[in-house]
Amino acid sequence: MTTTRTQPRVVPPVATASPAIAVHNLTVSYLERPVLRSVTMEVERGQLVGIIGPNGAGKSTLLKAVLGLIDIDSGMARIYGEPISQARNRVAYVPQTSAVDWDFPVTVRDVVLMGRYGRLGWVRRPSRADRTATSESLERVGMTDFADRHIRQLSGGQQQRVFLARALCQQADVMLLDEPFAGVDAATERAIFDLFHKLTAERCTLLVVNHDLGVLEKFDRLLLLNQRVIAYGPAHEVATEANIQRTYGGRLSLLDRAENALREAT
Repeated sequence: MTTTRTQPRVVPPVATASPAIAVHNLTVSYLERPVLRSVTMEVERGQLVGIIGPNGAGKSTLLKAVLGLIDIDSGMARIYGEPISQARNRVAYVPQTSAVDWDFPVTVRDVVLMGRYGRLGWVRRPSRADRTATSESLERVGMTDFADRHIRQLSGGQQQRVFLARALCQQADVMLLDEPFAGVDAATERAIFDLFHKLTAERCTLLVVNHDLGVLEKFDRLLLLNQRVIAYGPAHEVATEANIQRTYGGRLSLLDRAENALREAT
């Protein structure tokens, strides 16, 4: 990834008293089985927050609830004090790559341009400014040379970069990302974190589902989640062995242990 001359993002004024993301007593069920139970957290503007927990902990469900994509049983979620229906243009979502139809006949450039559709609607044609924003977003994630390729021709790491570019093109000041490091190599992971830290310096707020326990110190704050909030706070305070064992129920997988041992040895 490279730094470019991308124009500063236009961030709407906000009430300083309102956190960027606020979730209060949020409960969500699937088929009458609770997946999230009374989850409460607040994310201040310009923070990079990681969500960690085992499979089935409700991490992706939390993002979808904040986005208004699923029904909630009780509680609420707000973006700068507003319901998502009134703040949708301020929020970008990067889904898991496994949730995407990679056979859809579309190029990399087309995918990134979709980030402008909230401004365009479905009738108006993209303007020169829209196309410029698309090109700059591709450059920022190092995907300019792939702009005319079909998305199914990309590696997992390249696909992640394309969806990051789409979020950048949207010029949202809140980003929700579901496992953006899945399937990427170490160099791409470092580049994505570098981009995240540049975005938070620009006062963008990022909520990131993450499965890699070896990079927890790179987040400003961590939410340790297993249907309920196990711990939430500054990464250096909550990423303790005791909290992680509580989060995973003492069942860290052999793969997690091997990965952590490998990181410590390098």
